[in-house]
Amino acid sequence: MMQQEISKSIREASKVVGKTWPLYSFVTSNPLTGYEKLPFEEAVKTARELMDARVFPETSLYRKAWDTGAIQKEELLRALKEKGMTQSPEFYLQEMETLKSTEKGAENQQLNRIMSKWLAAFMDEGLAEWEMPGKEKGFYNAWRQLAPYDGELGIKSLREIPGSSSEALEIALSGHSADEFTKIFSYQLAALPGWTGYINYRTETSTPWQQEYPISLEDYLAVRLWIARQFNIELLPITKDNERETQLAEIQYIWLKAWEKSWQNQLEQTLSQFTTAPSSDMADAEIADAQFAFCIDTRSELIRRHVEAAGNYETFGYAGFFGIAMDYKSPEDGFTRKSCPPIVSSAYTVAEQAQPNKAEMQKSFQRKFERKKFREYFLKRMKNMLPSSFGFVEGAGFFYGLSLMGRTLIPGFLSTVRSKNASSFEEACEPEINPANCNQDATLQISLEEKTAIVKSAFDLTGWRKFAPLVVFAGHGSHSANNPFGSSLDCGACAASPGRHNARMLAKLANLPEVRKSLATKHQLVIPESTLFIGAEHNTTTDEIVLFDSDIPDSFRSEVEKLKANLALAQQTATRERLGGNANSVAAAVKKANDWAETRPEWGLAKNAGFIVGPRELTKNTKLDGRCFLHSYNWEEDKTGKALEGIMQGPMVVTQWINNHYYFSTVDNDTFGGGSKITHNITGKFAVVQGNGGDLKSGLPLQSLLQTDDEYYHQPLRLSVVIQSPFSRINEILSRNENLKTLLDNEWIYLMVMDPLQDNRILKYNKNLEWASSETEKEGPKSPAHKKKSQQLEEVLS
Repeated sequence: MMQQEISKSIREASKVVGKTWPLYSFVTSNPLTGYEKLPFEEAVKTARELMDARVFPETSLYRKAWDTGAIQKEELLRALKEKGMTQSPEFYLQEMETLKSTEKGAENQQLNRIMSKWLAAFMDEGLAEWEMPGKEKGFYNAWRQLAPYDGELGIKSLREIPGSSSEALEIALSGHSADEFTKIFSYQLAALPGWTGYINYRTETSTPWQQEYPISLEDYLAVRLWIARQFNIELLPITKDNERETQLAEIQYIWLKAWEKSWQNQLEQTLSQFTTAPSSDMADAEIADAQFAFCIDTRSELIRRHVEAAGNYETFGYAGFFGIAMDYKSPEDGFTRKSCPPIVSSAYTVAEQAQPNKAEMQKSFQRKFERKKFREYFLKRMKNMLPSSFGFVEGAGFFYGLSLMGRTLIPGFLSTVRSKNASSFEEACEPEINPANCNQDATLQISLEEKTAIVKSAFDLTGWRKFAPLVVFAGHGSHSANNPFGSSLDCGACAASPGRHNARMLAKLANLPEVRKSLATKHQLVIPESTLFIGAEHNTTTDEIVLFDSDIPDSFRSEVEKLKANLALAQQTATRERLGGNANSVAAAVKKANDWAETRPEWGLAKNAGFIVGPRELTKNTKLDGRCFLHSYNWEEDKTGKALEGIMQGPMVVTQWINNHYYFSTVDNDTFGGGSKITHNITGKFAVVQGNGGDLKSGLPLQSLLQTDDEYYHQPLRLSVVIQSPFSRINEILSRNENLKTLLDNEWIYLMVMDPLQDNRILKYNKNLEWASSETEKEGPKSPAHKKKSQQLEEVLS
């Protein structure tokens, strides 16, 4: 019975920590994912108490937002009045300064240090030269065998340590009631959220390392609690007087909501400039010379404007995995990694195969990869092996010095050489899609129906029905030097992998004659024979767009060359805007991306605060300062609402994760963020620690959030979603998707609907399927479950 209570309590307590994603797949996610079923205010209160964390922006951020007008006076005064607060804004700014949180304590510092030491040894993924013995037996058993040799623990004999983790937990918890188990486990897991978050990641994703060397939260807690018992450390947290913290949090939350409401007003004002064009005019619009599908990523907003200005081009926004639930097998290291959203199960595996008549070229590249792998292995052994380390360093110092000089003085030139090598590989190979886990067995091809469905989905979700002669699917990736957090700048929709593999795969499928025939005959979606699809990659660090066009028909060469010239122009104007008017902005961007001492190669998704779902006309020619995710959607083409439901279930949830990752990394970088890059050290190949040890840093580094050491770049606001769609359609979707309704009811997301059936009047979601008119702030249409509310809906539809 006790074991059942323990297991149940561990499952409940595991909600305290999210997932710490590895550096090679650094997915941005809500660190309080386990609390999304609670109201935001209640969830952050729990995190504040358990983790001793700051959960709202610091006063200096509020003061700057107030001084610059980002917090509108009328919104703040209204929010204060609703809570019965009648003093001036300046009074409450001073109150927040007076009630400012005290410095965090260092409870159980010795225990945390010991656990970090053992976890680093066990969870190493190939960085350490000597492995911890017995890892294949699991964490608890491996620790138990070696613990007597750790003089710090004071263990004289192996017999002192319980034989299993379950036995150790029972002994450690003796004297505590079952009602206290969850509280104890929550407190102990929250002490090292980075490490326990990585245990969560390994167990839930079942990585190869986890399969070979298993670890569980039960193992972790057994070791931790048994050591705590050895040192007579209390398992329950010390009760604190939280009255001061409660007062501070109440004021901070009012200011946060006023700031968010002010941002929504600004966004609404921007969108109010849009006027609906008659459908006939839209249908008769001239077809573009080329069309682009970019990721919904906030960084696409800038490049889309500049591509559109460079020629007769049309752009769409679509989640950057391009609807292919796939893993990608890298030819460079042979590893297979996820290349679709973490919340989506991978159905396919994509790998590279030689293009027709280019098998020898592909083999040549494969030999280069093998030589590179051997060279890296050889150099590592030479540096780390005791007999050779001193001689190797002395002998290689001159050549290494030349390498450092090159990386420092001519980073742009070296980058160009590397880019040419990478592009050459793309020219020799093409992606091949197979069912998941089939190891690319050529006999296991996916069906025509599946290929057709993948292509059809892309056009259904975006409302895309007319096709230009050239259509470019542009995935995106970030390229920077000496950056452990590099994958955090890649495509979040591809699980922190570059999106080029998905883009190339979709282009290949859309070019297949049998797929086009199936689309036309079964789905009445006609793609002209004169249309060519091309995969591409948008480098978000330099704004270069590389087309993977090595195998296109000669008849398209002239159009593609013209397109490349215009994309080079778009790169110039985009980097000039982004970097502040530098005349040679492209060279400056390339240097910034390849400078091995650069701590801010690019801003990633910093400043994200909005998600707009609707046609491009809503935001075209409007500078949104990279603050909004943009997903194309045409409500008139989505007769059943199925496409919109898919957008809300997928991209809307993922963007909320991204938004909260940035929010919490900003408000408390020590607990939820990544600390300073300057003092980072990589541990185990999968994470960083600050200095020489301690907890894993699970969030974004300070340099991704701060403009200077004292000035923030990111504004920590919750995500505001705007969808252009009939109100009734959205209400129906929420009525049958409790998970989405819960996110809205608990204020993890704000939702505004721009109803085209009511002259694009904006309705704002409150709670429980209740809405308010933007103009009057009075209660509007409500749940269709109620008769009166149904009548109101019918009036709207009529």
